[in-house]
Amino acid sequence: MGARKVIISTNVTLNGFMAGSHCELDWHFGYWNEEMAMYTGMQLCRADTILLGRRTFNAMAAYWPGVTASLCAAREEIAFAGMMNSYRKIVFSRSLQTAGWNNAVLASTTVSRTVMQLKALPGKDMIVLGSGSIVSALMQAGLADELALWVHPVLLDQGKRFFPPLQHSFALQLSRVKTFGSGVTLLCYERAPEGI
Repeated sequence: MGARKVIISTNVTLNGFMAGSHCELDWHFGYWNEEMAMYTGMQLCRADTILLGRRTFNAMAAYWPGVTASLCAAREEIAFAGMMNSYRKIVFSRSLQTAGWNNAVLASTTVSRTVMQLKALPGKDMIVLGSGSIVSALMQAGLADELALWVHPVLLDQGKRFFPPLQHSFALQLSRVKTFGSGVTLLCYERAPEGI
């Protein structure tokens, strides 16, 4: 097995926003379907560690633990919740004192230093779900190995942009494209070899 990769997986609008101006995500809920859930589950199977910022951690920690106990949850969602609840979760926050979700720990150092240490350890890939602050830090440090952009047929007039201003550029190459019945297109890019 090769070195662990860092996969950034996020929902984006056609004009490059990952959230509304008040961090709202309601613009993408109507597009979510069973086909996308299955593909997300396959994506998550490649990883064993989830990297999260405070806001995303709080939202997920409030939701996923309850899914496994829900009588109304679909089988696929329960399986996905099992992975979310059991995987190791590294939380980057200056304000949280504890990370009260199964297998979640607060990072003790910077995003780039923590990720470089994790990359040196054996294991599966690491995945970032949302978490704009983590995305920004990883891209600035050149530590993002794969971008999985779930492009929604939505335009927002304002909000939180996915791509931060970068201090240096790097080339990407398209590795996969998947179009879903809901109109969402998944574009997967990997870092291009040096010199391309």
